[in-house]
Amino acid sequence: MRGKKEMTRYLYTVTPPEELAPEKGRNGASLLSTCIVKQMLDVALDILEKHPCLAISFDMDNFTPIYVLAQMPKLFLSVGRLWFWQRWIYSCTQVRLHRAHDQIHIYIGENSSQQYRQSDNIIVNGFIWTGHISEDLVASLNQLRGMVSHLLDFLGIKNMHAKKLRNRQAIKLVQCICGTIKHLKVEQLDEFLVYEAIIQAGKHGIVEFIIEIIYSNPELLASEDFSKRNIFLTAIFHRQEKIFSLLHRLDNLRRMQMISHVDKFENNMLHLAGMLAPARQLGGISGAALQMQRELQWFQEVQSIVPQTLKDATNKDGKKPYDLFTEQHASLMKEGETWMKGIANSSIFVSALIVTIMFAAAFTIPGGTDDDTGMPIYSNVPKFMIFIMSDAISLFSATTSVLMFLGITTSQYAESKFLTRLPTKLIIGLSTLFFSIAAMMVSFSAALSIWLDKHSTRLVILPLILLASIPVTLFALMLFPLLVEIFISTYGPGIFDRRIELWY
Repeated sequence: MRGKKEMTRYLYTVTPPEELAPEKGRNGASLLSTCIVKQMLDVALDILEKHPCLAISFDMDNFTPIYVLAQMPKLFLSVGRLWFWQRWIYSCTQVRLHRAHDQIHIYIGENSSQQYRQSDNIIVNGFIWTGHISEDLVASLNQLRGMVSHLLDFLGIKNMHAKKLRNRQAIKLVQCICGTIKHLKVEQLDEFLVYEAIIQAGKHGIVEFIIEIIYSNPELLASEDFSKRNIFLTAIFHRQEKIFSLLHRLDNLRRMQMISHVDKFENNMLHLAGMLAPARQLGGISGAALQMQRELQWFQEVQSIVPQTLKDATNKDGKKPYDLFTEQHASLMKEGETWMKGIANSSIFVSALIVTIMFAAAFTIPGGTDDDTGMPIYSNVPKFMIFIMSDAISLFSATTSVLMFLGITTSQYAESKFLTRLPTKLIIGLSTLFFSIAAMMVSFSAALSIWLDKHSTRLVILPLILLASIPVTLFALMLFPLLVEIFISTYGPGIFDRRIELWY
């Protein structure tokens, strides 16, 4: 793939610019569309700089480059998701966009990181070493570089500079296209697929594309697809919360115009929120219960902004929004009930087992009791207090966990319960189960340390205690990410942005 890109760059540099002009046919638009798809944005920017009209020229597939760009969400930051450390590194990364033709680089050789020797100099992955360098040192340097590369790749920060540069280039592409379509007439906007491009951008959640295009021509805010759905109706149907949040940044007049819009089936915003989300959107959420919760959050958010007349309005099938929501989410609600009961039934068995073990351990204390006083023999040993406290914490946590999971299995699975009540029970149940397992391992380690303190060395005791951390670690790796996702989904800041500063 890399070799093909290098060959494309080379061929582009030796191709006369006039051969790519729109008047010469569809070759220029096809090359521009291909560069966008293959993420060769430096070449794409150079082409647009020389021939701006290619942005709205048809390629070999009968698409225009602006339409192709609107279907490339991975080029834009708003569509991706970064962890907090990635966001920090991204914000600190400096990129500079020069003139478009200055960004084109030609690579000669099969691999840009190729190692080669010239007399006594050696070049290793871009670093020049002077003098005689042993092969062992070269191998060690390459191995170290490989380890660092894998670590950066695991943390998701390996290609952060390239990612930010790609995002900036994509925005620059949109801005160049905006200069071309700014003065087009309505018929031309329709002919060159500009309206369809905006709808596609809304479908994929490309906020930067929408904002730049609307800034250049505010009339494009009224773009509709074949079902007469505008940008915001499309965003609701495809569950693109960042696009939908732009609605809050319109002035009152434009906002009400967008809210009151209906499609050709007489579905308003709330009807579309009541429809089941596309599978690709639900697929990114763990578990049917959390999927149902997200659907309820969408419905409530849209319900909060539409007037009462739209809440009671019927579509062509004679269905109100709430009736449509109940009908289309009946299967998902059933799956959510099965999913939560499955977790509860599995976890309640583990919790009950821990309750049994820790209750028995409280009366079979290490070392036994004094025959005369009945007090534990090791009652004055600090490790014994650790044993008793961790045993009690484990017992109480496991008991709480049993009660929470029992509440889940016996709960009424109505639609509204999936919003906060059922997820809260699951959060408490999983959290207390985790604490009970951790406390049980601490109690076991303390008891083991008391038993072996006078009969074994630390070289024997410490490895045995470290082994006790394995179950806690495994539990954390398997269920802690789910627990965090449930907590953020239920009590986090939410996926909608209600900032009131005007968009334009």
